[in-house]
Amino acid sequence: MKKRLSLAVTAIILMMFSLTSASSVPETFSGIVKLRAKSVVNISTTQIIKEKTKPFPFLPGTPYRDEEKKLRRQSLGSGFIIDEEGYILTNSHVIDKAEDIRVRLWDETEYKATVVGRDQKTDIALIKVEADRPLPVAPLGDSDALEVGDWIIAIGNPFGLGHTVTAGIVSAKGRVLGSGPYDDFIQTDAAINPGNSGGPLFNLNAEVVGISSAIFSTSGGNIGIGFAIPINLAKDILFSLKEKGFVERGWLGVTVQKVTPEIAESFGLRDRHGALVTDVTKDSPADRAGIQRGDIIVGYNGKKIEDMHELPRLVASTPVGASVNLKIFREGKELELNVIIEKLGKGIETPELVIEKILGLRTKTMHPAIAEQLGIRDGGAVLILGVIDNSPAERQNIQKGDVILEVNRKRVTSTEEMASVIKELDKGDTVLLLMKRNRGYVYVSIRLE
Repeated sequence: MKKRLSLAVTAIILMMFSLTSASSVPETFSGIVKLRAKSVVNISTTQIIKEKTKPFPFLPGTPYRDEEKKLRRQSLGSGFIIDEEGYILTNSHVIDKAEDIRVRLWDETEYKATVVGRDQKTDIALIKVEADRPLPVAPLGDSDALEVGDWIIAIGNPFGLGHTVTAGIVSAKGRVLGSGPYDDFIQTDAAINPGNSGGPLFNLNAEVVGISSAIFSTSGGNIGIGFAIPINLAKDILFSLKEKGFVERGWLGVTVQKVTPEIAESFGLRDRHGALVTDVTKDSPADRAGIQRGDIIVGYNGKKIEDMHELPRLVASTPVGASVNLKIFREGKELELNVIIEKLGKGIETPELVIEKILGLRTKTMHPAIAEQLGIRDGGAVLILGVIDNSPAERQNIQKGDVILEVNRKRVTSTEEMASVIKELDKGDTVLLLMKRNRGYVYVSIRLE
């Protein structure tokens, strides 16, 4: 009897779970599409590329001179209207170096757009069209409320096909791809392809929760891994873009690295979280507040720091002049310090700038998921984007596309970690780099000048 009762209870629970699950899966997304598709726009841009060419044929006795040829390059993207007066959000890379920007609405009406403001560090741009009527608006939601597994809908202009709708779920949150210092991407399996960039991701409440920005693909098309900028990141900088045309950010003045389980154990931290301070800039807000190398920042204005990448985003979004409470883990004890956030200026050295200044390398952090595709399975790495002419790195034949794994026999998984190592060196010291090049590995030694 007890066994039958138990089976009956189990069956009821399973049936209730089934009904709950079924009711949470929408039968159609057509209502959201009808409600919001008109707020999504297609963006086409034209760039003028200047290219130097040698005259041909080159006849003996004639003076040599370069000829400049102008080429027109067109590209496509997406965007969405956030104000009925014609303000549109998109990606900064969609309108980068554009001589002409055209916006096409759902009814094929086309307008010339102007750039109001842009921010390359977050890849967000605000443009505007002068329409002769109020335009349909896409309301902005709360990306922090998204959960992994939630449904989302993407609308955009993939491959120039015009309004195209795809659906999927949130695959992950807080992805760091190494594209900028404030990476915080939403990962989704909704089909996102070239041309979707700048288009919106909608939740089931028909609110924008993300801006389609990047794909990870070996073929150039969708393989189920797309990335979007959280809309809350855009909301943080929207006022600055509209009023100033650029973003004014806060500055703390620390270099930090990831807290690994081994580091947490070494420092006596019970669970792995926070940002480990590897350097403090002299006369910075952090220096004046008493932050020291070796401190672990575990809290920022009441918010727990789970990962080192959260700290730069929080600092950047803090108003200049604001007083912030920091929770610090030092020598087995938690301390609280107050710091006055200052303005991030052009003269402030980022890890990437340190590496460029000392070695002559333009770099960015390579995400562990991307590094794994190259056979690097123990974390991220540092990707070389370019080599400065006549730099120490160029003289040692370091190449664009090389991937740095170790510096002076120390494993580095980010530009922050690499910068913290080479900053301790003096002129005349030698830097030993272990790099992955194509399918092999190579050591390169550079003497600092």
